[in-house]
Formats: sequence, C-alpha cells, structure tokens
Amino acid sequence: MNALWIAALVTFPGMVGDPQEFPLWPEGAPEARGAAPEDIPTCTVHRAGWKPTGAAMIVCPGGGYRALMMTYEGHDIAHWLAARGITAIVLKYRVHPYPPAVSIADGKRAVRVARAHAREWGINPRRIGMIGFSAGGHLASSVGASFDAGDPNAPDPIERQSCRPDFLVLVYPSTTIGGGKPTEEQVTRRTPPAFVVHSARDQIVPVEESRRFVAALRANGVAVEYLELPEGAHGLGCGKGALWERWQEACVEWLTKRKLARPSPSGSQT
Repeated sequence: MNALWIAALVTFPGMVGDPQEFPLWPEGAPEARGAAPEDIPTCTVHRAGWKPTGAAMIVCPGGGYRALMMTYEGHDIAHWLAARGITAIVLKYRVHPYPPAVSIADGKRAVRVARAHAREWGINPRRIGMIGFSAGGHLASSVGASFDAGDPNAPDPIERQSCRPDFLVLVYPSTTIGGGKPTEEQVTRRTPPAFVVHSARDQIVPVEESRRFVAALRANGVAVEYLELPEGAHGLGCGKGALWERWQEACVEWLTKRKLARPSPSGSQT
C-alpha cells in the first residue's frame, strides 16, 4: 500500500481542510504500464465549503485524451462547485498512450469510489454526478451511457458499487472521440438526466455531437437541458469571460432546481 493511499485513509474520515488526493486502486490500476504518476489514476476530493447539499460531482477535465486541463477544467471547477455546496472530486484519469477505454474505466471506478466513501465524505450515495469538458465530456457521457450495477461477488468491496452517475453536466463534449461507438447510440431510458452546453461555432468539437446526444436523451424520455451558445470557440474562454460565466450561471440554476447546489453567498459565479 503506497504512501499516497495511507495518507488518504488517515485524512478522509474527518477531512475538512485542504483537498486530498488518493489513487483509485491502492494496489495498482488494471492495465497499468508502470508506476509513474501518469500510470496512477487518482481522485482529489474538495469538500463542500458552504451549506453542503449532500451532492457530489466527479470532475473530468478535457485534453483530447492526450493531456489533462487540470486547472480551469479541474481544480478551478472543484472550487466553484464546493462554494455552492457540492463536494467535488477531480479525476486524474489515464491518457495516451492508454486508449479511451482505459480512461472510461477510470471514470467508472471514480463513481464507485465516491459511492463507497459516501459516509466519510458526507455525501448522499444517490446524488453523485459527473461533469466533463471536451474529452472529459466524452468520458462522463460514456460512463452515463454504459454503466453497470457493480459485481456483488467482487472481492474488492468498491467493485460491488454501481458506477451509474445520478446526473451529468457536459460542457462542449465530444461523443465520438476515440473511435468507439458514439455515446448517443448507447443512450437508454436509464441514462442519467443531463445539462449540456455547446457553442454553435465550435471548430474543434462540432456542435452536432451535442445535438445528437441531446436528441437521443429526449427520444428515450431522459430529462435534459441544452444550452447552445450562438458564438464562442472551443473552451468558451477557458475559465473566464462572458461565455464561461453564462454556462456556469445556467448550470447552477439547473443544479439548484434539482436541489443539488445552492447559489453562492455572493451571487457571483467565481
């Protein structure tokens, strides 16, 4: 058992201070190619800092499955969520040379881990969602469309947990990256409700990808709110500016209506 996992075990039960990072698999991740940081998928837990709602969100940064935008699509988002009563869990998933299927497996494990630690982290195991950006949106939508109920006979108790997210937030997501089956083709009536945002002028991930995913949700009777912005490049300002604030404001409204978040004390989106 490595030092990172030991530190996490010591801290989690009463964790109220700084965010804590720990590996998803303490004994080593499946299909790991080594023991370098890039071979060890982790979660960093940011506890809700103001009137916790009991909800939690796995934060999946983008980066085209080749890198991870851990600031404005990762820890900055975690701070934003924590200020609105949501415990945020930033996922550092494996990227190239690992295939997207491994990244998605990391995402499923993150949901199971959150559910297994719900009591220690002060969250409701039936109020665990995912928020993903670009390739991270592909990961989150893939988990939401291809989840399982867990293996009741697994020796690892975490693997007995369901990996179904209870809700999704997808920000300029890809649904076709990685060469696999498009996520909209995997949608069923049990796919979680979602908030989706995309720019009609996105030149990196075509807006049609979000449109198809939203259409699949609606065709299956899944609740979805779709915000299509008439302008804006991929990234929508990369953490700042009017477009970034616009999607955040709409997202907080959606989360608040579902009793998952609270408006910030100051009313700001930062």
